[in-house]
Amino acid sequence: MPSAINHNLPRDFQDEFDVIVVGAGHAGCEAALASARLGCKTMLLTLDLDRIAWQPCNPAVGGPAKSQLTHEVDALGGEIGKVADRTYLQKRVLNASRGPAVWALRAQTDKREYAAVMRQIVETQENLRVREGMVTDLILGPNEDVQGVETYFGAAFKAKAVVLTTGTFLGGKIWVGNKSMPAGRAGEFAAVGLTETLNRLGFETDRLKTGTPARVDRRSVNYSVLEPQPGDEDVRWFSFDPEAWVEREQMPCYLTRTTAETHQMIRDNLHLTPIYGGYVEAKGPRYCPSIEDKIVRFADKASHQIFLEPEGRTIPELYIQGFSTGLPENLQLALLRTLPGLENCIMLRPAYAVEYDYLPATQCFPSMMTQKIDGLFCAGQINGTTGYEEAAAQGLVAGLNAARRVRGQEPVIFPREQSYLGTLLDDLCTKELREPYRMLTSRSEYRLLLRSDNADQRLTPVGREVGLVDDRRWNIFHQKQAKIVAEKERLHSTRIKAHDAIGQRIMADTDQKIKDAITLADLLRRPGFHYGDLERHGLGRAELALAEKEGAEIDIKYSGYLHRQQKQIDAIARQQNRRLDEGLDYTAIETLSMEAREKLTQVRPLTIGQASRIGGVNPADVNALLVYLEVQAAQKRDAAAV
Repeated sequence: MPSAINHNLPRDFQDEFDVIVVGAGHAGCEAALASARLGCKTMLLTLDLDRIAWQPCNPAVGGPAKSQLTHEVDALGGEIGKVADRTYLQKRVLNASRGPAVWALRAQTDKREYAAVMRQIVETQENLRVREGMVTDLILGPNEDVQGVETYFGAAFKAKAVVLTTGTFLGGKIWVGNKSMPAGRAGEFAAVGLTETLNRLGFETDRLKTGTPARVDRRSVNYSVLEPQPGDEDVRWFSFDPEAWVEREQMPCYLTRTTAETHQMIRDNLHLTPIYGGYVEAKGPRYCPSIEDKIVRFADKASHQIFLEPEGRTIPELYIQGFSTGLPENLQLALLRTLPGLENCIMLRPAYAVEYDYLPATQCFPSMMTQKIDGLFCAGQINGTTGYEEAAAQGLVAGLNAARRVRGQEPVIFPREQSYLGTLLDDLCTKELREPYRMLTSRSEYRLLLRSDNADQRLTPVGREVGLVDDRRWNIFHQKQAKIVAEKERLHSTRIKAHDAIGQRIMADTDQKIKDAITLADLLRRPGFHYGDLERHGLGRAELALAEKEGAEIDIKYSGYLHRQQKQIDAIARQQNRRLDEGLDYTAIETLSMEAREKLTQVRPLTIGQASRIGGVNPADVNALLVYLEVQAAQKRDAAAV
C-alpha cells in the first residue's frame, strides 16, 4: 500500500505523544479530553487557537435527536452538555406536548462564551497540550501503522494514534454566488495537503456542501411585528451533574416568515446560486436546506418560518435560522429586507456555502479507527456528518478508543440498541451515505428505550467502566438511581381508596374514576395523569429532584410501550424474508420518512430484508413498513369476510 511518509521516520521529532488530535472543533475537543483523561499524553493541533470549539453556524446545542446525543456524551463523561449549560442564552424543550421519546432540549448559546469556556477546559486539562499548526502528512511505520504527523511548515510529532477531526477544512472552498475562495470557514484558511495524503494511502474521498445564513444587526430589526419566542421558565439541563448547572437570564428569539416577494426574488435569481448555477455539485444537507432549496422543493408552500436568534449577550449579531442562501452578496440584503421586521435591517456578515472533502465512514470500524491504517481514527464532519452534537459524540468515541489502543485494550463498541450514539456510528459505518448525515429520532428503531432522561442509566456505567466517569459523578449517578427505584416501589405499594377523602378529591379534581382502590402507580399509567397531580394532593415527594420524579413516572407510565417495542423489534427479525408487492406505492405511506419513500421507490426491493439494507431506509422505516403491511392485510381480510 502506498504511504505518505513511509518507514523513514524523521529523527527530529519535536515531541512524542500517545495520541495526537488534528482539529479543535467539537469532535476534536471531546477526543482530546477523553484521551487525556484516560492518562494518555495528548496533543490537540488546530489551525487557529482563537477558534477552539467555534460555532460557525447556529450557536445552539440540542434539538430533536441531537439532545439525546448531548445527554449521552455527558453521561459518558464528555463536555458539550456542561458547556452548553454554562453558556446558554435561551433554553426550550421542543415536543413537550408529546411523549418523552421525542422530548428535545435545545439551547441557544453565546458563541464567544462557549468557545472561551471550552478553550479554558482543554488548556487546563492534565496530559493535554494545545498547539497551532496545519497537518499535511501522516508518518507511517514499517507495518503501515500511524507513527506521527507532519505539519505544513515541516514540524514532525510522534504519536501512537492520530485522530482526524478536520471539519469543513479539508480542501475547503467557500462560495457566494459564482465567486469562491479557498477557506474552511469565512476568514479562515483551508487545510491543504492532507486529502492528497489520504488519497495516496488508498482512502476514498468525496465532496460535501453545507452553508450558513447572513447575520444582521439586532439593533436594526423592528421587533414590534415579530412573534417572540421566549425560553422556558423551568430550565432543564443537558448535564446530569448539578455542578454544571448555571441559572442565567434568558434572551428571547423571534419568529418571522418569508413572503411572496421573497419567493419571487429567489426564483428570479436561482441561476446565480452555486448549486442551481452549476458551479458546485457537492451534496448539501437534506434536513437543513438553503432557502432556495425550500422554494424549489416545496413550491406549493406560500411561506416558510424564519427564526431570529441571538449569537451572544455582548455582540449585536442575529442568526437568521432557515435563511441560508448561495445568492450573490449584492442580492442578499435585498432578500433579507423582504422579511417582515427586517425591512431596514443592516447585514453584518453575508451568507455563504462551503464545500469540503470527506471520507465516507464505511472505511471506518465502529470504533472510529480506519480499516486501512492502524492507529488512524476519524471523527466529525470528515466522516460525512453535520452538527456539533454528532461531531462531539464521534469525537468522544474516537478519543476513547485511540487511548485504549495505545494502552493495548480492546475498543469499545456501542450497539445501536444501547444509544443514539450507537445508532449514529452503526449508520455511518454500514450505510452508503452520500449527503451530510444528521441525527434524527426516526433513525432509531429503539427511540422509546433511548430517551434523554435515561441516558445516564444507560451509559454512565459504561463511562465508569472505561475510566471517564470519576468517583464524584459515579456517586451522583448512584444516588439518583436509588431515589428513582425507591420512589417507584413507593408508588407501586401505596394505595388510595375511592371512599377516602383523598380519593374523593382526586376524582373531583382530575376526572379520574377510582373503583374501590388503586395504587399510585396505576394512577400514573392513566392518560393525562402525571406526578404533578400527585403532588397537588400531597402524594408526591417534594424532596426529590425534577429528574427523579420524571424518571419514576416515565418508567411506570411507559412500561407497556417499552415491552411492546421490544416485541416489534423481535418481529422485524422474523420478517426479513417477507415479500413486498412490486407495485407498492411507498409515497402514500406517510409513516415513512421522506428519504425512505424516495429510496424505496427508486430501488423497488423485493423483500423486507432487502428494504432494510437500502441506504437511507432506517430500521424505524422498516418497522413503519411492517405496520403498514399488517394494516393492509387486515383490511383485505375484513373485506373478504364481508
